[in-house]
Amino acid sequence: METLNAPSASTEHKTIDRVIAAVKKVAAEQIMPRYLKVAQQRKSDGSLFTEADLAAQEALTRALQSIHPGPVVGEEMSEEQQVELWLGGDAGLWCVDPIDGTSNFVNGLPYFAVSVALMKHGRSVLGVVYDPVADEVFHAEKGGGAWLGTEMLPIKTHVPHVRNAMANVDFKRLGKQLAAELAAAPPYSSQRNYGAGTLEWCYLAAGRFDLYLHGGQKLWDYAAGALILEEAGGCVCTLSHDDFWADDLWQRSVIAARDPGLFQTWKSWIRIHK
Repeated sequence: METLNAPSASTEHKTIDRVIAAVKKVAAEQIMPRYLKVAQQRKSDGSLFTEADLAAQEALTRALQSIHPGPVVGEEMSEEQQVELWLGGDAGLWCVDPIDGTSNFVNGLPYFAVSVALMKHGRSVLGVVYDPVADEVFHAEKGGGAWLGTEMLPIKTHVPHVRNAMANVDFKRLGKQLAAELAAAPPYSSQRNYGAGTLEWCYLAAGRFDLYLHGGQKLWDYAAGALILEEAGGCVCTLSHDDFWADDLWQRSVIAARDPGLFQTWKSWIRIHK
């Protein structure tokens, strides 16, 4: 298993425990006291951000660098800062989304999360996603399995046929042809999208969803979640690459399923119809 310094299993577990504790502390002190009470603003790309996003990112940066020194790439930074930090952190950097699902957070929809990943050489080796409303913490280390608290993922292991599957699909970022095909004749039975990609990965890893499709995620949307899914036994690729981790770093599409057999059927259908 690849770890921060890899001296012993006890150090590995201590590291993940410290990250979980830091994430929960930031959520309790910086995020939840502002839930339903904070003003919103819009970034240049039209997405929302709040004072809670900024405060949480600053607090996470301090906490994570005390655990493992290295750059912290966060959503609430300029693109120039993100690229500069990424280029300087190939041997180890943190990737943070302080509040994934800010629109939900602002509007009182209880579906948002804090996401933290440690990445080395372009791939995640540790991931934590925390839902402070449900008090659910999903976490994984490379080679160590995926967990919801102390319960190993997946929780639900029944695998339906694709025609009976529950899919999480983000339509607004898909190409017109694929979106039209899915709307007219979906291969699955039911579809949802709740607006927080980091949690969508975790719900798939847990077996709450069977299939996942997203037209383009940012680094901080997939950094922790993709590792958690893979460690739960799931499979993932992009619309154009079988190796998910080899596609465009800053805007990466997602085709995923928790069950490998279901994944092959889902991937084939998507690529035929894209």
